[in-house]
Amino acid sequence: MREYFSANLKQLCRYYRSIAEVCRKLSINRGQFNKYLSGQSFPAAFNLKRICDFFGVEEYEIVLPTDQFINLIGGRARQTASSIQMAAPQRALEHLKQCSSPQIRLLTGYYHEYCYAMSNPGHISCSLVHIHERDGYFVYERNERSQSNIPGVEDFECYRYQGVAYYLQDRLFLVDYETHTSNEISQTILIPSYKSRITRLNGLKMGVSTCDHRAPVCTRVVWDFLGADIGHYSAYRRVRLYPVDTEEVDDDLKGRLRQTKMVNGLFELI
Repeated sequence: MREYFSANLKQLCRYYRSIAEVCRKLSINRGQFNKYLSGQSFPAAFNLKRICDFFGVEEYEIVLPTDQFINLIGGRARQTASSIQMAAPQRALEHLKQCSSPQIRLLTGYYHEYCYAMSNPGHISCSLVHIHERDGYFVYERNERSQSNIPGVEDFECYRYQGVAYYLQDRLFLVDYETHTSNEISQTILIPSYKSRITRLNGLKMGVSTCDHRAPVCTRVVWDFLGADIGHYSAYRRVRLYPVDTEEVDDDLKGRLRQTKMVNGLFELI
């Protein structure tokens, strides 16, 4: 089947302005690449994977009979070179989506997220999270507020995060970014509740503080389930920072946030 490789490679190169541009982006020697195009040589496994990832095709696809290969990529003919290059990371996300358990649907809805504030030591942060399905993916939004430190001043800084969620091997993995500045990515791993009714989910969250030193931080996190449909105004009013000794956060939540320890240098739940 390797005899079709050179013809198929020529078809893919048509999406670019020149062979020189392809070689430059791939960091493959032009002379060697010409041998691939002429059929004099077939790439080693490492270069073959680089070429396929670059063009957004699978290794088995690029050696298919040329007429079959053209039909296969015909639906991609209107893609730009840039979008073809993006196919590899898109395929990675698609793979994770396929691996994600459909049980994630049971976890959709609204939550209050509680954790120790990364940028305000001595405080507990409460944010509002909404997990829902959109375009075949399970995505979520997280809204945070931190109030002014000036006594008597009711002024807030607001932060909005967007991310994607996957349910893999009995764990809920969530990755998001802050949409206003796009300078922060955070990850949360939750242990789902196996009770018939969702109440509170425990886990760990990693991100960076918003202080000047931007220190990486890991904290215990608890998600308190609110329901599939909520009163947004009352739920959002609770979103703010609380002193760690506040009576507005119940003892069960405080106890869950304290249940961490170092085990062989690792930060684990207990």
